[in-house]
Amino acid sequence: MRIIVSGGGTGGHIYPAVTLIRAIQRQVPDAEFLYVGTEEGLEADIIPKEGIPFDTVNIRGFKRSLSPENLLRGAKAFGGVLKAMGIVRRFKPDAAVGTGGYVCGPILLAASLMGVPSLIQEQNVVPGITNKLLSKFVSRVAIGTKEAAPYFPSDKVVFTGNPIRREVMDARREDGIEAFGLDPAKKTVLVSGGSRGARSMNRAMIGVLRRYAGHPRVQIIHVTGSAGYEDTVKLIREAGIDLVKAGNLFVKPYLYNMPLAMACTDLAVFRAGAIGIAELTARGIPAVLIPYPYAAANHQEHNARAIEQAGAARMILDRELTEQRLLSVMEELLTEDEKLIAMSEASRRLGRPQAADEIASMILALTKK
Repeated sequence: MRIIVSGGGTGGHIYPAVTLIRAIQRQVPDAEFLYVGTEEGLEADIIPKEGIPFDTVNIRGFKRSLSPENLLRGAKAFGGVLKAMGIVRRFKPDAAVGTGGYVCGPILLAASLMGVPSLIQEQNVVPGITNKLLSKFVSRVAIGTKEAAPYFPSDKVVFTGNPIRREVMDARREDGIEAFGLDPAKKTVLVSGGSRGARSMNRAMIGVLRRYAGHPRVQIIHVTGSAGYEDTVKLIREAGIDLVKAGNLFVKPYLYNMPLAMACTDLAVFRAGAIGIAELTARGIPAVLIPYPYAAANHQEHNARAIEQAGAARMILDRELTEQRLLSVMEELLTEDEKLIAMSEASRRLGRPQAADEIASMILALTKK
């Protein structure tokens, strides 16, 4: 069995694709895969390290204006489709899978035109333009949120939830507490602006860290992102916060085992990427969500609003984020147990921990048609 997979540009498109590949491998260990991305995208670094065969097409997204640059990109897109058809012809896949990003356009279009069954996986509440266009050609659309359904043909769409890593559900609280040197009697807050960090979140956290330094019932893991670590530590020092003396504040540039950290988390302060939200809800973790304001089509704000309306999170817009606002929301949730418990229950109701296996089964079913 051969399956071609495409998705790129950001980790939000790449990691779901890798998760689906691993889920298919659990069901069909000898399945062969080819991942198609671009040379410039993060996938060019991530996918080879995952041990997955990798090929490229040359394509870039269009700007929302009529310009000579768009004409050049249009020519490259046409060339990308021709190259994609060559890749599909050589690899002879039984199915094609796309997880979003401009790069999956040529591959899924080529596969569909050549009669290969295909599926797209849409993570966000408001779909990207590539997936909306591709939905007219592909066989199935697996959506991560029910709110995305109206954007796709009703006879193709299936609500599955977003695929998450198996490690997220396998991680145990006691192992996380031991790994990070935490106090099992304290509530744990996990703060992360993503792998690159978020400057606005790091700055807003200074007041929070000052308030909770040495707190008898709360401990905080603050992941600054590698780029923002030194600046954040400098601000912490200037604020007179002694991390060593406090004993309950753990400021780190990056976490290599986020699933273990999530396993012992009572409240998360996160951006509103679809996969991060899927991991939180799979474990029933209540959250304060701060959407990245420059995400395409403002999709993170739409994601956060849906989770907030379901009662599983509080949202603070990035432009409204201050030390005082963040501290006020966190203090309310950390001191009123009934609110935190209700949010946790709402979060768990939204969770779809089996999504990856369900989508993998859908893909395998396509290969038999």
